[in-house]
Amino acid sequence: MDRNSYLLLPTLQTETQTQDENDISVWRFRGSDNATKASSVTMRVICFKLFAECSPDVGKVLLPLAHGDPSVYPCYRTSIHAEDAIVDVIRSGKGNSYGPAAGILPARQAVADYVNRDLTNKVKANDVLITVGCNQGIEVVLQSLARPNANILLPRPSFPHYEARALFSGLEVRKFDLLPEKEWEIDIPGIEAISDENTVAMVVINPNNPCGNVYSYDHLKKVAETARKLGIMVITDEVYCETIFGDKQFVPMGTFSSIAPIITLGGISKGWVVPGWRIGWIAMNDPKGIFKSTGMIQSIQQNLDIVPDATTIVQAALPEILGKANKETFAKKNSMLKQNLELVCDRLKDIPCLVCKKKPDSCTYLLTKLELSLLEDIEDDMDFCMKLAKEENLVLLPGVALGMENWVRITIGVEAQMLEDALERLNGFYKRHLKKTEFSFAALKLSSDNGKM
Repeated sequence: MDRNSYLLLPTLQTETQTQDENDISVWRFRGSDNATKASSVTMRVICFKLFAECSPDVGKVLLPLAHGDPSVYPCYRTSIHAEDAIVDVIRSGKGNSYGPAAGILPARQAVADYVNRDLTNKVKANDVLITVGCNQGIEVVLQSLARPNANILLPRPSFPHYEARALFSGLEVRKFDLLPEKEWEIDIPGIEAISDENTVAMVVINPNNPCGNVYSYDHLKKVAETARKLGIMVITDEVYCETIFGDKQFVPMGTFSSIAPIITLGGISKGWVVPGWRIGWIAMNDPKGIFKSTGMIQSIQQNLDIVPDATTIVQAALPEILGKANKETFAKKNSMLKQNLELVCDRLKDIPCLVCKKKPDSCTYLLTKLELSLLEDIEDDMDFCMKLAKEENLVLLPGVALGMENWVRITIGVEAQMLEDALERLNGFYKRHLKKTEFSFAALKLSSDNGKM
């Protein structure tokens, strides 16, 4: 079985027997539609639509470059010391029991020590809560903020799970732009324009998913000052902080917690390439005690009380995993991502319908602008990706899934040979759909000449 074949599994389906339509009237239960709106904005829904367009009849193996999970590929295997830490806990029997909802104390202390390495305003173990991956941290924090008429400010483009969970929690979503012409900086005046007395928080993703930029100290300070001016908290997602391969220095948002209260979401899924281990955290950096006085801490703890706990085995291994982490832990992974990025950017020179506005410094993706003017019979980014999947068994993510129409995201966290194959298919697709003009024929000739050099 191909290692990517599990991606083609459809959503839950069961075999049913044909029955008289009137039979349904005797049953009092019905499926709830509470999650319908939230589910419609998830990345999974769009990915499955794209996978459904792929077919063995194309005669090409499926290349799934829409989502990001480098752990599928042996070259991205996690560090041996992280694996040994898990094995040691299993053999010791120390991870076999239930843990408290907030997480076991050694794990919370390990996270506090880890995030404190770059902070002046230190967090304590009691400021840290362990979650089932970073995603559960998103869910718990957003649910804790939900109240009638409340709204939350999300970046555009963004990781779709924020919008899905906000909608599910009943929070109104308002979006501020990230500016490609300014290296994807946050549109701070835009934040002020869309906020009002019911705004409760803004979300900052740094390093950024999907844009791959790393925000500067000065820019993050302005974000914190804006939050204080508006009277809102900052929720910062820093799960990619160990996946930086560019020259930009990572600055944790907690650096500015004396200006505005900060909730940091993190985890080991991206840095250590172990998303299946499902360990994340919520770290509250709030030296002025604002979270306590507003009831935020109590609300988060109550929401944790009614959700599943993170696995005790991985929690017990966290002190060893985080304590031994250093630059060498992530160097091989980040070097491969850098090489893959250079490969893709070089090949895209021959595929001008996808333009890289800025090379990312982090993350496992490359966000490209779709130049529709060069293409015929392509309506938008979704149409582009649907036809690409159908014709080439190549799955890229349309920008609409991230809130940005007519952009396309390419995953670089795969084996280099996959990218070579994908770009060859992409080039063929581009040439077939290129708008037939004098300019396009000249571009094709130039591309052909470059290929012969």
